[in-house]
This record gives sequence, structure tokens and C-alpha cells, in this order.
Amino acid sequence: MAFVFEELDFQHTPLGDISRRAEPRLAGRIVYEVKLNDDFLMSSLFTESEVQLARLGLAPLEGDALDVVVGGLGLGHTAMTVLENPAVRSLRVVEVMQPVIDWHRAGRVPLGEALVSDPRTTLMRADFFAVAAAPTGSFDPADPSARVHAVLLDIDHSPTHWLNPGNQAFYCDTGFRHLAAKILPGGVFAVWSNDPPDAAFTALLGTVFVDPQAHVVSFPNPYTGGASACTVYVARTAAA
Repeated sequence: MAFVFEELDFQHTPLGDISRRAEPRLAGRIVYEVKLNDDFLMSSLFTESEVQLARLGLAPLEGDALDVVVGGLGLGHTAMTVLENPAVRSLRVVEVMQPVIDWHRAGRVPLGEALVSDPRTTLMRADFFAVAAAPTGSFDPADPSARVHAVLLDIDHSPTHWLNPGNQAFYCDTGFRHLAAKILPGGVFAVWSNDPPDAAFTALLGTVFVDPQAHVVSFPNPYTGGASACTVYVARTAAA
């Protein structure tokens, strides 16, 4: 069977060429996919891991006025799941690629309109890793002293398989310490990975954060007829 692709957008970015596709297959189901050069970044067919990143990341937190940062906008599934939590007061999504932000603002992806119209949402064009690993400042350009309750990261394929080789520098003791300084005491840092749990990375998280845990998230794969899995790491900053 031949697959039929409709290329909905194609733009040049500093990281390479990015496209958004609607693909009729699987009994006519429309699947939105985003590629960067030859790398598949995201698909509307596989969203459970993005949903669970938000749910697992926010689960340890208490209170009803949570400020959350999401690193990586994608198709918006992590961000929308964050907004489904009534305890969330604000959501800042940090995305380096302007075309991805534009798709949401123009309603060209399924969750775009709902995400952008929520008054709690701020879409920020920036390099997440540059902001997170900066020795000073915060995720809010208007308030360098601001700290948040949770940072949820879904950009790289895994902590050892980077979308951009420059991201590697973040995944170290120094990068994590600078990030932790931007999170409130008892707050959360959660990371998505396409790889199985990595004991070495869990140990690395433990050098800066408290009680790091690796959660395996399984989901059905209609292409294989079986299941696939990913990992969500959740760790906390020390309590005050």
C-alpha cells in the first residue's frame, strides 16, 4: 500500500528544515507529523508519553497556584495536559523554532487554538538549554528572580541522543545546578526520553536533585500491532 502525504508546511530554520505533515493511513486516520531534516520529532499518533510527562511531572506538587515551564512545544500535547490541571496558574512554553510557534498561533495544528487562547499560556521563543543553564536569570525575561514549581523537558530524543549536539552541555552537574536555581524548593524537574531507563542518568540527576525516579510509559503502536515504551524521569529540588 502506498502512503499519501500532504505537506502542510515547510520552512528553513537554523537547525535544519522542518515540515508538518498530515498523512492519511491507518483506515483513513489523519496523522500530524513533524520532521527536522531526516529526524522524526513528533507525531499525533503517539502522544501518551507527552501526556504522561505532564501528569507525572505535576503529580508530586501541592497547592493551587502552580507556575510551570515546558521545554519544547511540539504539537502541544504536554502543554495542553498541563493546562488541564486546575492547580496550574501559569504555563510558559519555551520553543526555539519560530515556525512551530506560528503553527499554534495560526491554528494550523489541532491543539493550537485552545493552547494559545488560554490566558495562562505564554509562548516564548528561546533556546531552552541556554536559558536553563545560564548561571543567572530565570525563564521570565521580565523578572530575573522568578522561580517556578516545575520544569518539564521534551526536546531531545534522550539525555544522550540530542537533537542538536550543543544541547549536550546542559546534561551535567553544572547545567542541572543552574536549572535547579530557577525552580522553587520542593519543585520538580521532569525529562522525557525515548530510551529505556538509564541508571547513569538517574544517578546524575541525584547529584543535584532529590529522589530521582524513572517511570516507564507504555503505549500501543498500531504500526507494529504491539506496544512501544519511553521513559519519564522525575526529580525534585530540595525542600526549604
